[in-house]
Amino acid sequence: MSSHSFSKRAYSFFKTYPSAAKLLLLSTCSGGGLLVYSDSNPLKRTLTADGQETKKKKVVVLGSGWGGYSFLSYLNNPNYDVQVVSPRNFFLFTPLLPSVTNGTVEARSIVEPIRGLMRKKGFEYTEAECVKIDASNKKILCRSKDGASKDAKEFDMDYDILVVAVGAKPNTFNTPGVEENAHFLKEAEDALKIRQSVINSFERASLPDLTEEERKKILHFVVVGGGPTGVEFSAELHDFLVEDVAKIYPKVQEFTRITLLEAGDHILNMFDKRITAFAEEKFQRDGIDLKTKNMVVGVTADEISTKEIATGRIVSEPYGMVVWSTGIGIRPVIKEFMHQIGQGQRRVLATDEWLRVEGCDSVYALGDTATINQRRVMEDIAAIFSKADKGETGTLNKKEFKSVVKDICQRYPQVELYLKKKKLRNIANLLKSANGDDTEVNIETFKQALSEVDTQMKNLPATAQVASQQGKYLAKCFNKMEKCEKKPEGPLRFRGEGRHRFQPFRYRHFGSFAPLGGEQTAAELPGDWVSIGHSSQWLWYSVYASKLVSWRTRSLVVSDWVRRFIFGRDSSSI
Repeated sequence: MSSHSFSKRAYSFFKTYPSAAKLLLLSTCSGGGLLVYSDSNPLKRTLTADGQETKKKKVVVLGSGWGGYSFLSYLNNPNYDVQVVSPRNFFLFTPLLPSVTNGTVEARSIVEPIRGLMRKKGFEYTEAECVKIDASNKKILCRSKDGASKDAKEFDMDYDILVVAVGAKPNTFNTPGVEENAHFLKEAEDALKIRQSVINSFERASLPDLTEEERKKILHFVVVGGGPTGVEFSAELHDFLVEDVAKIYPKVQEFTRITLLEAGDHILNMFDKRITAFAEEKFQRDGIDLKTKNMVVGVTADEISTKEIATGRIVSEPYGMVVWSTGIGIRPVIKEFMHQIGQGQRRVLATDEWLRVEGCDSVYALGDTATINQRRVMEDIAAIFSKADKGETGTLNKKEFKSVVKDICQRYPQVELYLKKKKLRNIANLLKSANGDDTEVNIETFKQALSEVDTQMKNLPATAQVASQQGKYLAKCFNKMEKCEKKPEGPLRFRGEGRHRFQPFRYRHFGSFAPLGGEQTAAELPGDWVSIGHSSQWLWYSVYASKLVSWRTRSLVVSDWVRRFIFGRDSSSI
């Protein structure tokens, strides 16, 4: 091998793993030469407009999920030194996790190694978990991935800006026995464990000398939670039983049973009622035992206990496997951080409309980790009126009102939602309906017109779509940070002077899917368009294939789908 080729390979290796060593001396195979590599990166410094050297701001990103990966993908500002900390060195396409549980898609097909993006962007990555955030000193405490091992390492890391995108953990609602006995469906490892458990259940049920009751217990699969994940997993499992188990395990197929438990009145209650009704009817036709208004009160190694909400009666029955999918809760590191910054009474970390954590200007939070604490119009109504009343006459004329209309709609997204609900073309029509004419309005009329606007305030759903859009939004803000500090582009500061640097985050919903099995999917798309059936399934295939983050994962997932159509699902317990 030539010294030039060797040098290129060494450089490529250390570019991928920039923190592998501070200084390495290598002898080339061609004899005697020295290749010197150092991780002291001159690109961590930049020049100001007058030619002075200045240190880059260090941005630490916690997490490699939807929010973190999207932020890293769109971040293109050379003035930041970016360090990623995550216990998972890959991005996981979570919407396809239910397909992994029954062998429709392989786990490796829906993961994208994060070091490829790190190499492309020139960022650094550390495989570790953040266990504490010290906002006052701008430090984080990290622990190497194998935190349970005696060899686990702990270390501090400084930051100038922290982006928290660690996601959430499954919410057990402190139900006894869930942590010990139930499966979750949040990570790739969870899907693989479920897949192995399902196959092992059929293998155990196929053993000789078992009674019918024992086989029924082993092959009773219970899914807790009637949301999108629970419904899709139930549908995927049913397809596996009908299309594959009947051929592979014909002697035990008759003993299989799927039970879906939901504490609410209906499954998929966040979808259109037409989708909910169709899903419930289809599951009943398919033989899935759907039990609504049933709350799980305990799970042992052999039985699951439920409480009928209407009667209060508690029923226990044996099961073979339980999958728990009832929502999300905050991670311990976030909970401790919330107490530290005075948000200990909240259920989730709060940010402003620019995704900054309330009380910490240098910390941002994305995705399931946090929720936007949208400001109410009525809290600022007097300040809005005062800002618009430039003549200090106590009334607003057309010109004064028009000068703040755009800023009001940008700053308070609930205004636009309220206008849409009331079928009003713009805010001027809203004022006219309250005032009776469109000449001038006083403060009382202004309050009356906007008094019900805040009823349209809604928390954003904890979905991949929201997290991805937030990551993209925040990266674009960082890309134009210097420009917008000089020339702000956001709405007026109604309680201060000037304008906000950026436009606040605005979520745009592109639709939701709920696969129901049997090559049928329910789709709820913008414009109140609902589609259910086989055509929606093909739309689901195309949308999910396009949303995968690389051509590598797209080709792998599409090939998995084709393989399943031709050869069936893989039934090995690997």
